[in-house]
Amino acid sequence: MRTNEGCAPVPDGGRDAAVIWRNRALRLLDHVPLPIVVCEFGGRILIVNRAMAAEFGRLPGELHNRRILEFFTLWDSATLQALTEAVRLHRRSRYPARVSWTSVGGRERHGEMTVDLVGDTPEQTPNLLISLRAAEPASEATPGPRTEVSPVEARILAAAARGDTTAQIAREIGVTTDGVNYHLARLSRRWRVPNRTALVARAYATGVLVAGTWPPQPARHDESSAR
Repeated sequence: MRTNEGCAPVPDGGRDAAVIWRNRALRLLDHVPLPIVVCEFGGRILIVNRAMAAEFGRLPGELHNRRILEFFTLWDSATLQALTEAVRLHRRSRYPARVSWTSVGGRERHGEMTVDLVGDTPEQTPNLLISLRAAEPASEATPGPRTEVSPVEARILAAAARGDTTAQIAREIGVTTDGVNYHLARLSRRWRVPNRTALVARAYATGVLVAGTWPPQPARHDESSAR
């Protein structure tokens, strides 16, 4: 028998029982058809079920410790502000967010994330429990050369236009180099262009980047123009 300071005695087998129940919960999560992921508040992926990993043609272990925004484009920038404010005020609420992503096979999809703040105590920095619902079945998605981009994609394009390396862009944006490459590859598929040079040219031609300025700057659009 051992004791915790300020608590009643805890059997030595208590930790083992917790591990058993955690493993059972993870196995159950893997059988849930809804794509689900658990992240740290900063976005690092802790747990991902098979349905979520299957969206990207990967195994769950391949997504561990990656950042969630490497895989999704968040269209509602106010969501991040709302989450930060909720943590500051010790709230535990549910927040929806419009997202898009490139699923297995390079197909562009759209849908909604539901983000729940979860933690053991109100004072503890919560984790994010995220579930995903697609707006349409993958078989009905119709990718095309859309010109609208998210704020993160616009910043990546502006940095690429300056001639920054992938590592430099990653440090500026706050994602990994894999995340930068993911967004660039996704934009290339969306706009049907072969390389980074063509991406930058397309960004200027369509008004994503401001013409006639140096250093390159993203054009400012209200959120409704990106829908």
